Amino acid sequence: MAEAPVAVLGAGSWGTALAIELGRHQPVLLWSHSAQEVAALARDRENRHYLPGVPFPESLQMEADLGAALAAAAEVLVVVPSHAFAGLLARIAELAPELPALCWATKGFDPESGGLLSEVAAHYLPHAGRAVLSGPTFAAEVARGLPTAITVAADDPALAERLARRLRSDHFRPYTATDLVGVQVGGAAKNVMAIAAGISDGLGFGANARAALITRGLSEITRLGLALGGEKETFMGLAGLGDLVLTCTDDQSRNRRLGLALAAGQDVAEARAAIGQEVEGINTAREVWHKARELGIEMPITEQTYRVLYEGLDPRRAVHNLLARQMRAEGL
Repeated sequence: MAEAPVAVLGAGSWGTALAIELGRHQPVLLWSHSAQEVAALARDRENRHYLPGVPFPESLQMEADLGAALAAAAEVLVVVPSHAFAGLLARIAELAPELPALCWATKGFDPESGGLLSEVAAHYLPHAGRAVLSGPTFAAEVARGLPTAITVAADDPALAERLARRLRSDHFRPYTATDLVGVQVGGAAKNVMAIAAGISDGLGFGANARAALITRGLSEITRLGLALGGEKETFMGLAGLGDLVLTCTDDQSRNRRLGLALAAGQDVAEARAAIGQEVEGINTAREVWHKARELGIEMPITEQTYRVLYEGLDPRRAVHNLLARQMRAEGL
């Protein structure tokens, strides 16, 4: 009997990269909401829009029918932007209400409720096991088979172990965890800090400022994560510090590039259009800032980034506001 495939739902850069990586050693179905996109990917045997020049392995096949992908799959991995997550899960719940487990590699909060994506999953698929894949990963490097380490967190350790075995290869190393909350918060909130780091570097403020921003940004992320029920150790791991450092320091990060563009004088719409892909940190800045205010958590970098994005605050003024804050002891 043929091995049942992993269904990867979402054919953007990250979804395609994960499908390629998984497809190197097992059957994979890659689904897209666009039948036209599915046809192009099946014809070209590569994602020429997002990952040109990276061929699909033979065991990676395209699927335009969501129901068929769900019915055939041994595991389901959702990799769509956060704003599309709830809508896709609603469809999954209609087509496969008894789905035993759901994994996602989406980083962000639900823009409608402001909640974690695990809360969205619990709403639509209350009986399914839940797992999230996160960590310091750029799609292009994963697709090319470069060494990568990630975290798989699940509400059931056995589910995390099972998914990790699916993902593991000689160049792709998953670590397991049970802190579903902390891994999600780290993966989402770091995008806000990456925008801030891009602004700082774009204004020419140098390596000292970048290091300070990453360090204090980690404190902000940790405060939020602990308030939401995460574990402190998570934020010193791959899904916390690792992902934060990566996305704040390398121009492969779309969020960092947005910050660089804002520092150069572009507005949010112009910068977003020039990047041409989802920039999760824009929505996440709003959700994190509202969540921080709701919980009474001090997140000054997040606040200033939110004000630049949504209130038109001049980036230089935002930096001045951060430096003018009252002195305090270092710590969380």
